[in-house]
Parts: sequence; structure tokens; C-alpha cells
Amino acid sequence: MKWICCLALVLGCTATTGNSAKGDDGMTTPPTSSDPPHPAPKGPPAKVTVGSTAVDVEVVATEAKIERGLMYRQNLPPDSGMLFLMGKEWDWAFWMRNTLISLDIIFITKDMRVAGVAANAKPQDDTLLKVGVPSLYVLEVNAGWAAAHQVSTGSPVKFENVPTRTM
Repeated sequence: MKWICCLALVLGCTATTGNSAKGDDGMTTPPTSSDPPHPAPKGPPAKVTVGSTAVDVEVVATEAKIERGLMYRQNLPPDSGMLFLMGKEWDWAFWMRNTLISLDIIFITKDMRVAGVAANAKPQDDTLLKVGVPSLYVLEVNAGWAAAHQVSTGSPVKFENVPTRTM
């Protein structure tokens, strides 16, 4: 019974915090014409530096934007990504449902270190991807980016122009 409750908790968190978006009918829904693929930046661009390499990031912090993630996007420019401000520390699990591009998913601790990397995540795959360590932030970049820049568990992380989380 205990493992069923734990499984339900993991799946419940993934359904509302991974790369998924649920419609009123509970089904995953594609973006509508009112969903801009890339919101207009306000002020200086947000950047995340992992090790010695910086990427420009789109920052998402609301539940709806976290659920949508990079779903349905056809590409992600080189040296750019999406930073998820998760709001609490947790052993987060992400999936690639309706995500069309292969990604590296970098989990970041509250002390600004890489908790782990789910490398080369397969597009449109429902496999839960996690690192077994609590994280407060998650960074998605193009597949292969972490290896190319020697990112590994413990690598230091810095934010620049990243707003605080608002729900």
C-alpha cells in the first residue's frame, strides 16, 4: 500500500510539473493561437551560467508555464534554454510528452550546484526523468549541451537577471 501512495505522489507531481499541459478534459492540449511560443523579454535577458558557460534562458515560474515547458516547439536556439523556478525543493521528475526536440535536463540545488543531469532526453517519451536528489530549479537545454560543456553533478551555477518566483 505504501508504494502505491508513493507512486501516486510521484505521478501526480510529474503530471503538474513536467513538460505537460492538461486541458479541462484532462488530455494534453497543443498551444492555441493565443499562446505565444516565446514571450517578449522584459528588461535585460536572463542568463544561467553552468560551470563557465552561460545560456540565455526563458524563465517560467507559474504552474501553467511549468506544465507547458518546451512542448510543441520545433527548435531551441543554440546556447539558450528554459529555466524552471520550481518554488520548492523536491526530487522533481520530468517527461518529454509532446516535446519535439531532444533535451538535456539539468537539476539545480538551492545552493546553486548541479544536482544531476538527465542527458539526451528522447522527444515525445513518457519516461520519468529524475536524478534522485532534491532540486529547486531545472534548466532545459539542447541535448548534448551538458556533455559539450563538461557539466556534471556539483558544477557551480549562477543566475543573472532571473526574477524571483511568482505564482
